[in-house]
Amino acid sequence: MALDRHHPVQNSEVYLLHSSHAHSMPPPSPPSPASPITPCERQLSPPLDDLMSITPPEPQQNSPSFNDRLANAVHVLGTEATALSCLTRLYETDPVARGGFFAAVDAIKRFDGDRGKLVICGVGKSGHIAKKLVATMNSLKIHATYLHPTEALHGDLGKVGKHDTILLITFSGKTPELLQLIPHFESSLPLIVLTSHIHPSTCEIVKQRPDAILLPAPIHKSETDSFGFNAPTTSTTMAIALGDALAVVVSGELHPNVAAVFSKYHPGGAIGAAFKSPQKVSDLAIRLREIPEMGRNSSTGAHFLMSAYQSDTGWVRHGEELVSCPRRIKRLQTDQMDEPVMHIQGLMVPSTEWIPIAADTDLPHAKKWILAMRRTTSAAKYSDDAILATMDEDEVSGVLEIGQVMQ
Repeated sequence: MALDRHHPVQNSEVYLLHSSHAHSMPPPSPPSPASPITPCERQLSPPLDDLMSITPPEPQQNSPSFNDRLANAVHVLGTEATALSCLTRLYETDPVARGGFFAAVDAIKRFDGDRGKLVICGVGKSGHIAKKLVATMNSLKIHATYLHPTEALHGDLGKVGKHDTILLITFSGKTPELLQLIPHFESSLPLIVLTSHIHPSTCEIVKQRPDAILLPAPIHKSETDSFGFNAPTTSTTMAIALGDALAVVVSGELHPNVAAVFSKYHPGGAIGAAFKSPQKVSDLAIRLREIPEMGRNSSTGAHFLMSAYQSDTGWVRHGEELVSCPRRIKRLQTDQMDEPVMHIQGLMVPSTEWIPIAADTDLPHAKKWILAMRRTTSAAKYSDDAILATMDEDEVSGVLEIGQVMQ
């Protein structure tokens, strides 16, 4: 039979999951931790019966079976998940770990980010983790730099300043290059040691610097016992996770708006593109129902201030017609603490003074409009602590301070 040249013959095969062609893959349970800590367990949702998939190719002769290959992968993932669960439990309960983390944050932010930097050292895989942590810290405007221990002994010590904090990453706690370097750090500089040791008495570096801050990052089972060899795997996962926790906590205490800081210092790539996408005033607005209502006992300025402190948004409202925003709340004075809330001038803003604006107005356009209104009408009416009400189909969908738009 002649073939139509314009319609080539195509052939494809699609198989249903659970058909006779599919391989069963019961994943093995991850190894249990040596400690009595029971890790959290996650259950995977069962596959949908009507989900379609192309059957994976049959394994070649003398190659690992499909089940064995995936079982090994699940074993690695389960082992590292168990270790993370145990590390989480450690920082929930252990006084040494909790005290060390608290002190480490204080040491890094001791000058509130205005002076000094975090100098991170490590060798081998720990050196790569140090570089990754430096990149994370800098993207969150926590000044950080990497110091190679060997290069430090050959001149790079000059990058360490008198306001700096040192962070050493070493699983063993006795890395020779770091032990050689420690005597050359000024004793006045805070020293943090991220290591597998859970007590200072067992860590060689801490023995050399008894005032060092210990950040334990142990693993529940040795990598040799888990995988048959001691290549850094589970241990590096613990170090990265703990470093991330440190970066997130420090940045949250240094910057009131971490997201804004991160967007400013990460303008490139897909992340930067997401931040550059046009924003609307509705993206900044707080929905009225998300603003906690002033408690019945919030009759005085002191009570009101407590309500604001407990508010996740920083806003407080009274019914649907009165709201107070963070800028106004911060202006509360000591002598107003005993005054009735409703007598404190300028604290609560009635809905009649809210300035309506379409919810889908983009921020640049809103900013231009506000500047124009300040020039042509009343600058006081459009001050930073004035309240915009985003309107969606003639209904108030949210509120925000004008100062948020002007930033």
